Amino acid sequence: MSNTPNPRQFHIHLVSDATGTTLLGLARACLAQFEDVEPIQKFWPLVRTQKQLEKILTQIQANPGPVIFTLVDKKMRERLQDRADELGIPCVSVLDPIMRGLSSYLGKHAKGVPGLQHTMDDAYFKRVEAVDFAMRFDDGKSFDGLKEADVILVGVSRTSKTPTSIFLARRGIKAANIPLVPGVKIPEEYFELPDCLYVGLSASADRLAELRRSRLQADQNMHGMSKNEYLDLEKIEEEVRDARRLFSRKNWPVINVTRRSIEETSAEIMSYWQNFQDKRKAREANEDSQDSEMKAGA
Repeated sequence: MSNTPNPRQFHIHLVSDATGTTLLGLARACLAQFEDVEPIQKFWPLVRTQKQLEKILTQIQANPGPVIFTLVDKKMRERLQDRADELGIPCVSVLDPIMRGLSSYLGKHAKGVPGLQHTMDDAYFKRVEAVDFAMRFDDGKSFDGLKEADVILVGVSRTSKTPTSIFLARRGIKAANIPLVPGVKIPEEYFELPDCLYVGLSASADRLAELRRSRLQADQNMHGMSKNEYLDLEKIEEEVRDARRLFSRKNWPVINVTRRSIEETSAEIMSYWQNFQDKRKAREANEDSQDSEMKAGA
Protein backbone atom coordinates (compact mmCIF):
# COMPACT_ATOMS: atom_id res chain seq x y z
CA MET A 1 0.00 0.00 0.00
CA SER A 2 1.40 3.40 -0.98
CA ASN A 3 2.35 5.86 1.75
CA THR A 4 2.21 8.79 -0.67
CA PRO A 5 -0.49 11.22 0.52
CA ASN A 6 -3.17 12.27 -1.92
CA PRO A 7 -2.47 15.75 -3.27
CA ARG A 8 -4.63 18.46 -1.78
CA GLN A 9 -6.94 19.91 -4.41
CA PHE A 10 -7.97 23.54 -4.22
CA HIS A 11 -9.25 26.28 -6.49
CA ILE A 12 -7.10 29.31 -7.22
CA HIS A 13 -8.49 32.30 -9.09
CA LEU A 14 -6.26 34.48 -11.28
CA VAL A 15 -7.95 37.77 -12.16
CA SER A 16 -6.35 40.31 -14.53
CA ASP A 17 -7.44 43.39 -16.44
CA ALA A 18 -4.88 42.60 -19.17
CA THR A 19 -3.69 39.39 -20.83
CA GLY A 20 -2.70 37.85 -17.50
CA THR A 21 0.72 36.73 -18.72
CA THR A 22 2.47 38.23 -15.70
CA LEU A 23 -0.06 36.71 -13.34
CA LEU A 24 0.22 33.23 -14.82
CA GLY A 25 4.01 33.31 -14.55
CA LEU A 26 3.97 34.47 -10.93
CA ALA A 27 1.35 31.91 -9.94
CA ARG A 28 3.30 29.11 -11.62
CA ALA A 29 6.49 30.14 -9.84
CA CYS A 30 4.79 30.28 -6.43
CA LEU A 31 2.83 27.03 -6.78
CA ALA A 32 5.98 25.17 -7.79
CA GLN A 33 7.26 25.69 -4.24
CA PHE A 34 4.52 23.53 -2.69
CA GLU A 35 4.49 19.73 -2.70
CA ASP A 36 1.46 17.45 -2.70
CA VAL A 37 -0.98 20.10 -3.92
CA GLU A 38 -3.16 20.03 -6.99
CA PRO A 39 -4.39 23.53 -7.84
CA ILE A 40 -7.43 23.92 -10.06
CA GLN A 41 -6.68 27.17 -11.85
CA LYS A 42 -9.46 29.51 -12.83
CA PHE A 43 -8.07 32.13 -15.19
CA TRP A 44 -9.98 35.36 -15.73
CA PRO A 45 -8.15 37.76 -18.14
CA LEU A 46 -9.27 41.12 -19.64
CA VAL A 47 -11.57 41.97 -16.73
CA ARG A 48 -12.31 45.67 -17.22
CA THR A 49 -15.94 46.26 -16.21
CA GLN A 50 -17.94 45.86 -13.02
CA LYS A 51 -20.31 43.54 -14.88
CA GLN A 52 -17.46 41.19 -15.77
CA LEU A 53 -16.19 41.28 -12.21
CA GLU A 54 -19.59 40.43 -10.72
CA LYS A 55 -19.81 37.30 -12.90
CA ILE A 56 -16.36 36.25 -11.69
CA LEU A 57 -17.32 36.86 -8.05
CA THR A 58 -20.23 34.47 -8.52
CA GLN A 59 -17.79 31.82 -9.74
CA ILE A 60 -15.43 32.50 -6.85
CA GLN A 61 -18.30 32.07 -4.40
CA ALA A 62 -19.23 28.75 -6.04
CA ASN A 63 -15.61 27.54 -5.99
CA PRO A 64 -13.90 29.39 -3.13
CA GLY A 65 -10.12 29.56 -3.08
CA PRO A 66 -7.24 32.05 -3.01
CA VAL A 67 -7.52 35.00 -5.38
CA ILE A 68 -4.46 36.53 -7.02
CA PHE A 69 -5.08 39.60 -9.12
CA THR A 70 -3.66 42.44 -11.17
CA LEU A 71 -6.33 45.14 -11.43
CA VAL A 72 -5.51 48.83 -11.64
CA ASP A 73 -9.05 50.21 -11.29
CA LYS A 74 -9.51 51.23 -7.64
CA LYS A 75 -13.24 50.47 -7.41
CA MET A 76 -12.86 47.03 -8.93
CA ARG A 77 -9.93 46.23 -6.65
CA GLU A 78 -11.92 47.25 -3.59
CA ARG A 79 -14.97 45.26 -4.68
CA LEU A 80 -12.89 42.13 -5.25
CA GLN A 81 -11.06 42.52 -1.93
CA ASP A 82 -14.28 43.15 0.03
CA ARG A 83 -16.01 40.09 -1.43
CA ALA A 84 -12.98 37.90 -0.73
CA ASP A 85 -12.97 39.12 2.88
CA GLU A 86 -16.67 38.21 3.18
CA LEU A 87 -15.90 34.71 1.87
CA GLY A 88 -12.90 34.37 4.18
CA ILE A 89 -10.39 33.68 1.39
CA PRO A 90 -6.99 35.30 0.77
CA CYS A 91 -6.90 37.96 -1.92
CA VAL A 92 -3.51 39.22 -3.09
CA SER A 93 -2.61 42.04 -5.47
CA VAL A 94 0.79 40.93 -6.76
CA LEU A 95 1.75 44.29 -8.27
CA ASP A 96 1.06 46.45 -5.19
CA PRO A 97 4.48 46.14 -3.50
CA ILE A 98 6.26 46.94 -6.78
CA MET A 99 3.97 49.87 -7.60
CA ARG A 100 4.33 51.31 -4.08
CA GLY A 101 8.12 51.05 -4.27
CA LEU A 102 8.29 52.72 -7.69
CA SER A 103 5.78 55.41 -6.72
CA SER A 104 7.75 56.24 -3.58
CA TYR A 105 11.06 56.39 -5.44
CA LEU A 106 9.79 58.39 -8.41
CA GLY A 107 7.49 60.66 -6.42
CA LYS A 108 4.68 59.95 -8.88
CA HIS A 109 1.40 58.07 -8.90
CA ALA A 110 0.81 55.22 -11.36
CA LYS A 111 -1.51 55.98 -14.30
CA GLY A 112 -3.92 53.18 -13.41
CA VAL A 113 -4.59 52.24 -17.04
CA PRO A 114 -5.04 48.49 -17.77
CA GLY A 115 -2.80 46.76 -20.31
CA LEU A 116 -0.32 49.57 -20.93
CA GLN A 117 2.49 47.02 -21.25
CA HIS A 118 0.70 45.56 -24.29
CA THR A 119 0.31 48.77 -26.28
CA MET A 120 1.56 48.77 -29.88
CA ASP A 121 4.55 51.02 -29.28
CA ASP A 122 8.11 50.85 -30.64
CA ALA A 123 8.97 48.03 -28.23
CA TYR A 124 6.01 46.00 -29.51
CA PHE A 125 7.09 46.32 -33.14
CA LYS A 126 10.66 45.53 -32.15
CA ARG A 127 9.43 42.22 -30.69
CA VAL A 128 7.44 41.46 -33.84
CA GLU A 129 10.51 42.16 -35.98
CA ALA A 130 12.64 39.95 -33.71
CA VAL A 131 10.22 37.02 -34.01
CA ASP A 132 10.22 37.34 -37.80
CA PHE A 133 14.03 37.44 -37.73
CA ALA A 134 14.22 34.31 -35.56
CA MET A 135 11.98 32.39 -37.97
CA ARG A 136 14.03 33.47 -41.02
CA PHE A 137 17.31 32.48 -39.42
CA ASP A 138 16.15 29.33 -37.68
CA ASP A 139 18.24 26.18 -37.97
CA GLY A 140 20.66 27.67 -40.48
CA LYS A 141 17.93 28.33 -43.09
CA SER A 142 19.69 31.47 -44.27
CA PHE A 143 22.96 33.30 -43.77
CA ASP A 144 22.14 36.36 -45.88
CA GLY A 145 21.71 39.13 -43.31
CA LEU A 146 22.99 37.07 -40.37
CA LYS A 147 25.18 40.00 -39.32
CA GLU A 148 22.01 41.82 -38.19
CA ALA A 149 21.57 39.30 -35.33
CA ASP A 150 22.00 40.36 -31.73
CA VAL A 151 22.64 36.79 -30.59
CA ILE A 152 23.65 33.68 -32.53
CA LEU A 153 23.07 30.31 -30.87
CA VAL A 154 25.23 27.41 -31.99
CA GLY A 155 24.81 23.74 -31.08
CA VAL A 156 24.18 20.20 -32.22
CA SER A 157 20.68 18.90 -32.91
CA ARG A 158 18.21 18.96 -29.99
CA THR A 159 19.95 21.55 -27.81
CA SER A 160 16.82 23.77 -27.72
CA LYS A 161 18.14 26.31 -30.22
CA THR A 162 14.80 27.08 -31.89
CA PRO A 163 12.58 27.54 -28.81
CA THR A 164 15.30 29.57 -27.13
CA SER A 165 15.58 31.82 -30.20
CA ILE A 166 11.83 32.40 -30.16
CA PHE A 167 11.80 33.12 -26.42
CA LEU A 168 14.57 35.69 -26.85
CA ALA A 169 12.71 37.22 -29.80
CA ARG A 170 9.67 37.75 -27.63
CA ARG A 171 11.96 39.84 -25.43
CA GLY A 172 12.97 41.94 -28.43
CA ILE A 173 16.33 40.23 -29.05
CA LYS A 174 17.13 39.22 -32.64
CA ALA A 175 18.35 35.64 -32.27
CA ALA A 176 19.57 33.35 -35.04
CA ASN A 177 20.70 29.77 -34.59
CA ILE A 178 23.17 27.60 -36.47
CA PRO A 179 23.06 23.79 -36.22
CA LEU A 180 26.28 21.80 -36.04
CA VAL A 181 25.74 18.77 -38.28
CA PRO A 182 28.42 16.13 -38.97
CA GLY A 183 29.67 16.45 -42.53
CA VAL A 184 28.15 19.92 -43.05
CA LYS A 185 30.76 22.67 -43.23
CA ILE A 186 29.78 26.13 -42.03
CA PRO A 187 31.87 28.92 -43.58
CA GLU A 188 34.16 30.36 -40.90
CA GLU A 189 33.02 33.91 -41.65
CA TYR A 190 29.63 33.18 -40.09
CA PHE A 191 31.34 32.37 -36.80
CA GLU A 192 33.24 35.66 -36.69
CA LEU A 193 30.66 38.45 -36.94
CA PRO A 194 32.03 41.09 -34.54
CA ASP A 195 28.73 42.73 -33.59
CA CYS A 196 27.00 39.48 -32.68
CA LEU A 197 27.09 37.61 -29.37
CA TYR A 198 27.71 33.90 -29.94
CA VAL A 199 26.52 31.39 -27.35
CA GLY A 200 27.24 27.67 -27.50
CA LEU A 201 24.48 25.30 -26.36
CA SER A 202 25.41 21.84 -25.18
CA ALA A 203 23.81 18.85 -23.45
CA SER A 204 24.67 15.36 -22.29
CA ALA A 205 24.80 12.69 -24.99
CA ASP A 206 22.25 10.56 -23.13
CA ARG A 207 19.75 13.40 -23.01
CA LEU A 208 20.30 14.23 -26.68
CA ALA A 209 19.76 10.60 -27.68
CA GLU A 210 16.49 10.55 -25.75
CA LEU A 211 15.26 13.76 -27.40
CA ARG A 212 16.29 12.58 -30.85
CA ARG A 213 14.38 9.33 -30.48
CA SER A 214 11.29 11.36 -29.64
CA ARG A 215 11.88 13.63 -32.60
CA LEU A 216 12.06 10.74 -35.06
CA GLN A 217 8.53 9.73 -34.16
CA ALA A 218 7.27 12.95 -35.71
CA ASP A 219 10.00 14.16 -38.06
CA GLN A 220 11.98 12.14 -40.59
CA ASN A 221 14.15 15.07 -41.76
CA MET A 222 17.67 13.89 -40.93
CA HIS A 223 19.68 16.88 -42.20
CA GLY A 224 21.71 14.50 -44.38
CA MET A 225 22.42 12.05 -41.53
CA SER A 226 21.29 8.47 -41.43
CA LYS A 227 18.95 7.34 -38.69
CA ASN A 228 21.68 5.20 -37.14
CA GLU A 229 24.15 8.08 -37.05
CA TYR A 230 21.54 10.41 -35.60
CA LEU A 231 20.76 8.07 -32.69
CA ASP A 232 24.11 6.32 -32.13
CA LEU A 233 25.35 7.28 -28.65
CA GLU A 234 29.04 7.20 -29.60
CA LYS A 235 28.36 9.42 -32.61
CA ILE A 236 26.43 11.85 -30.42
CA GLU A 237 29.26 11.95 -27.88
CA GLU A 238 31.62 12.78 -30.73
CA GLU A 239 29.31 15.56 -31.91
CA VAL A 240 29.23 17.04 -28.41
CA ARG A 241 33.03 16.91 -28.12
CA ASP A 242 33.51 18.56 -31.52
CA ALA A 243 31.02 21.28 -30.61
CA ARG A 244 32.78 21.99 -27.34
CA ARG A 245 36.12 22.23 -29.14
CA LEU A 246 34.60 24.86 -31.42
CA PHE A 247 33.15 26.80 -28.49
CA SER A 248 36.49 26.71 -26.68
CA ARG A 249 38.45 27.77 -29.77
CA LYS A 250 36.12 30.71 -30.31
CA ASN A 251 36.02 31.56 -26.59
CA TRP A 252 32.22 31.65 -26.60
CA PRO A 253 30.13 31.32 -23.44
CA VAL A 254 28.63 27.82 -23.18
CA ILE A 255 25.37 26.78 -21.54
CA ASN A 256 24.63 23.16 -20.68
CA VAL A 257 20.88 22.83 -21.32
CA THR A 258 20.58 19.23 -20.06
CA ARG A 259 18.60 20.14 -16.95
CA ARG A 260 17.53 23.65 -17.86
CA SER A 261 14.21 25.01 -18.96
CA ILE A 262 13.98 27.30 -21.99
CA GLU A 263 13.29 30.18 -19.60
CA GLU A 264 16.42 29.50 -17.55
CA THR A 265 18.62 29.18 -20.63
CA SER A 266 17.17 32.39 -22.08
CA ALA A 267 17.67 34.27 -18.80
CA GLU A 268 21.38 33.40 -18.80
CA ILE A 269 21.72 34.41 -22.45
CA MET A 270 20.02 37.75 -21.72
CA SER A 271 22.57 38.30 -18.95
CA TYR A 272 25.41 37.59 -21.40
CA TRP A 273 23.76 39.92 -23.92
CA GLN A 274 23.55 42.74 -21.38
CA ASN A 275 27.25 42.34 -20.54
CA PHE A 276 28.08 42.22 -24.27
CA GLN A 277 26.20 45.47 -24.83
CA ASP A 278 27.82 47.16 -21.83
CA LYS A 279 31.32 46.26 -23.05
CA ARG A 280 30.50 47.47 -26.56
CA LYS A 281 29.18 50.81 -25.26
CA ALA A 282 32.27 51.24 -23.06
CA ARG A 283 34.52 50.50 -26.05
CA GLU A 284 32.66 52.95 -28.25
CA ALA A 285 32.81 55.64 -25.55
CA ASN A 286 36.55 55.10 -25.21
CA GLU A 287 37.02 55.37 -28.97
CA ASP A 288 34.99 58.60 -29.05
CA SER A 289 37.10 59.99 -26.22
CA GLN A 290 40.32 59.16 -28.07
CA ASP A 291 39.00 60.78 -31.25
CA SER A 292 38.14 63.95 -29.31
CA GLU A 293 41.62 64.08 -27.78
CA MET A 294 43.25 63.66 -31.19
CA LYS A 295 41.14 66.47 -32.68
CA ALA A 296 41.92 68.72 -29.73
CA GLY A 297 45.64 68.11 -30.13
CA ALA A 298 45.62 68.66 -33.88
